[in-house]
Amino acid sequence: MAAALVANVLYSTGFVLEKRALAALPTVTVRRPVRLLGLVLRSPLWIGGSLSLAAGFGAQLAVYRTLPIAAAQGIFVSGLVLLVLLSARLLGEETTGRERYALGAILAALLMVVLSLREDSDKVSQEAPYPLILLVCVPSLAAGVWLYNSAERRARHRHRAPTTGVEYGVAVGLLYGVSSLAIKGVSSYLTGDGLGGALLDLLRSPYPYLLLFTGAFGLVLSQAALQRCRASLIVPVCTTVTCLFTAVLGTLSFGEALPQDPLRLALRLAGTALAIAVLLGMPKHDKAPSPQPSLGAKELTP
Repeated sequence: MAAALVANVLYSTGFVLEKRALAALPTVTVRRPVRLLGLVLRSPLWIGGSLSLAAGFGAQLAVYRTLPIAAAQGIFVSGLVLLVLLSARLLGEETTGRERYALGAILAALLMVVLSLREDSDKVSQEAPYPLILLVCVPSLAAGVWLYNSAERRARHRHRAPTTGVEYGVAVGLLYGVSSLAIKGVSSYLTGDGLGGALLDLLRSPYPYLLLFTGAFGLVLSQAALQRCRASLIVPVCTTVTCLFTAVLGTLSFGEALPQDPLRLALRLAGTALAIAVLLGMPKHDKAPSPQPSLGAKELTP
């Protein structure tokens, strides 16, 4: 629990710092990834955000060694509360009344998931068949890249309405969902005994290569999307997709059983479903800026 909450703080802080750094940079695009990387790597603020995200990755490894996947996702969702608060405070992104009610519902969902945990009976699996992992991950990566490219093509048409960022969030969320499964797989090799042998076994698994792919592509795609959209809009969409993907497909892939006790099962399912439903129901559009009143003829005359 402590590691999960620390990961939430680190991830939220990292996203907000990166968003603030990107706001001061020239427009970046996935078509020029080398320029994108050159720009962000010259920003101390962006580097600070990326280090915070990397530290969150380390905390996430500890979480997956001690909590079932479905329970971990329910707790990770709570980090969006902190993200929205930081976005309002540091980025000036205003939250609506509907969004504030949503934050309260997410906290209630987190409480349900926490109450469903029981250390002595929850099974934490560490292994999954490699063919099954690849069967789940490869089509998901292809779908994420395709969806992002589709959103890019539509955004380039000037006659279309400005993009809301939802498609970008779904696309990046699929990549990060695969990354989350890879992190779960890597955590199974982090044992105290036989470090050298464990490292060789890890290199023979698909997990480090999935992490490299999702890390490289996720970095480029997420930075371009984050620069164009509100952090408090795109990150909740991305997180919802990632959590849903990881909780459902990760639980099936790693063979982790849900609680047998009916009350705990109801709390686990209701908490996860409530968090996902609330996030999917959050506003997908920013308010259009009010048009400035034009000066009349009388006002133009001295």
